[in-house]
Amino acid sequence: MAGAHHSGAGFNPHFPGFKYRFLSTTLGATMWFFIFYRARKDGGKLLGKHPWEGHGASHGHGDHLPHDEHH
Repeated sequence: MAGAHHSGAGFNPHFPGFKYRFLSTTLGATMWFFIFYRARKDGGKLLGKHPWEGHGASHGHGDHLPHDEHH
């Protein structure tokens, strides 16, 4: 059987050194800071809000009212 053979103490991985943990933490934090920075700058575009729809008025099809009645 594949699971019945037990030789040795099992799988004992070595823990990474301090510089690898520091580097991975630094790179991970940099990645998340960049993601949140870009989400703050243009996250609306990612979610479907376009810059030309900034004032919130609906100008879709069928909205043919005079300009004074829109605002």
